[in-house]
Amino acid sequence: MFSWPSNYDSCYTLSGVITKEGVGLHSGEKTRIKISPFEKEGFYVSFSDKPDDIFQLNQNLIGSTMLCTAVKLAGRNLYTIEHLLSSLAGCGLSYIHIEVDGKEIPLLDGSAIQWVKAFEEVGIKRVPKPKNFIREVNKSMIFNKDSSVIALTPSNKITIISTINFSYKAIGNQTYVIDLNPKSFVENIAPARTFGFKDQFQELSELGLIKGGSLENALVCDGDKWVNPPLRFSNEPIRHKILDLIGDLALVGLPKAQILVYKGSHSLNALLASSLKN
Repeated sequence: MFSWPSNYDSCYTLSGVITKEGVGLHSGEKTRIKISPFEKEGFYVSFSDKPDDIFQLNQNLIGSTMLCTAVKLAGRNLYTIEHLLSSLAGCGLSYIHIEVDGKEIPLLDGSAIQWVKAFEEVGIKRVPKPKNFIREVNKSMIFNKDSSVIALTPSNKITIISTINFSYKAIGNQTYVIDLNPKSFVENIAPARTFGFKDQFQELSELGLIKGGSLENALVCDGDKWVNPPLRFSNEPIRHKILDLIGDLALVGLPKAQILVYKGSHSLNALLASSLKN
């Protein structure tokens, strides 16, 4: 039986090739990707129509953080990369090549668990520990955007403490703490799905967003209840916020630190990641 490591002392890549297709959350278009082991450290992307143009993902390529994380690659945008990157980094995987046929990573069920199951099917293999997969931190940092705050302090392990506070009674105040490692990520974070709000659907649709959103790939909150229960965890929303954070930090390497987040967002995560990239 497959079992994930209980620490990040080693780094891994895939033992085989994965192909997945699905609908993009915002474009609503079908997209297909192939994930393969790669000879270089990091996460690399190419498009199927130009397979020889390969880009290493990094924080400098971030183009947008509006309701997802997008990167700009030689004038082309690739949207909603955070769930796949979260699944890779959370599971301790690097040395990865992602070939994309489309302009968005497929949403699948709105969580990271289908990626994780695909990794388990092909297996993983150990590689020499890369320099930047786990990033040593030697100073504390704090950033804020309006009422949202993210803070980091050096630690001997990766601990994430995240809090959200919504006026919707179905969510309310939620706090979750996790000592992050591949095993805890797979069990406690990867299954948590993205979520949205019924009363915002019209506005987002008019902005050309969430064209691919459905009750099959997102939890929908309607005030004091969920439109499509049951939840996988009673506090699934806060766990998904942590999933997003891990994906956004994957571009610079997971920091060996205690990270405290209040009302996190992709733009707030990007502030922290930018400060770590050097």
